[in-house]
Amino acid sequence: MTTTSALLATFPLRDGAGTPLVMLHGFPLDHRMWRAAAEALPEGVRAIGVDLPGQGHSDLGGIPPRLEDVADAVHRTMREQGEGNAVVVGLSLGGYVALALAERHPGFVVGLGLVDTKSTADLDAARANRLRIADAVTQAQTLDPVLSMPGMLLGTTSAEKRRNLFPLLESWIRAQSPAGVAWAQRAMAARPDRTDVLRTFDGPVSVVVGAEDQITPLVEAEHMVHAARDGALTVVPAVGHMSAVEDPASVAAALSLLHRRVAERRTPPRWPWQY
Repeated sequence: MTTTSALLATFPLRDGAGTPLVMLHGFPLDHRMWRAAAEALPEGVRAIGVDLPGQGHSDLGGIPPRLEDVADAVHRTMREQGEGNAVVVGLSLGGYVALALAERHPGFVVGLGLVDTKSTADLDAARANRLRIADAVTQAQTLDPVLSMPGMLLGTTSAEKRRNLFPLLESWIRAQSPAGVAWAQRAMAARPDRTDVLRTFDGPVSVVVGAEDQITPLVEAEHMVHAARDGALTVVPAVGHMSAVEDPASVAAALSLLHRRVAERRTPPRWPWQY
C-alpha cells in the first residue's frame, strides 16, 4: 500500500443518488473528457470525475509512478468523501487504474466500465517508447512530444466529420504539466498484465471500444470480455480511442446499462408475499 496521504481532485459530473460512477480519464487528459458522456447519462445516475495524480487539478503528492499507488489514492479519496463503493469507469489510462482498483480494493468496486483500454501489459517496444517520451518531456520541460496525440486518439470518421474535437483535445493536453505527463507514461510502462483480475472479479463488467480504435483495438476488448465472469461488449461505430468524447451518448448508454446491472444485483429479491 502507498504511504502517501495525498488526496486527488474530484468533480461532480452528474447529480443523482445511490452508487456513483467514478470516472477515470485517459492520457494525457483530465476529468473534462468525461463531461459530455456524464451529461448524457439518465437522470438519477450520479457521476464523479477524478483527476489522476499530476493530471488536471491533482498534484503528484509524492505518489510514485505505479498504478497500484494510484489505485490506492483514488480509493482513499473516495473513502474520505464518504463513498462506500462505486462503479469504476476508466478510459485507457483510467481503465488501467480501474483494474488496479478492482485488484487492490475489491470490496469498493461493484462494477467495472472499461472503455478503450486493455488488461494486458505493454509489449517491449511500447514500453520503451513510453519511457523515451517521459525522458524527453522531463529533459525539455515541454509538452511537444505529446501535442500530436489528437491525431492518434481520434478515429478516421472524426478526422472527416468532427474536426472541432482536434483543437479541443489539444487544449486539454496543453493544460497538463510536463511532470504529470512523464509520471503517467512511466506508470503505464510499469503496469503488469491484469487479465486475471477480470477472471476473479465478481461484479458486472462493461467493455466499450471504438470501432476505429487503433491504440486498444477490438481484439483487446474481446480479450477482456472473454476473461470476465459477467462481461458485456459494446462496439461504438465511427469512433476511435476517444469514444467517450467522439460519441458520448453511445458510451453513456453502455455505462447506464452497467449501472443498472449493478443495481439489479444489489437489490434483494422480493418473495411472493411481499408484492
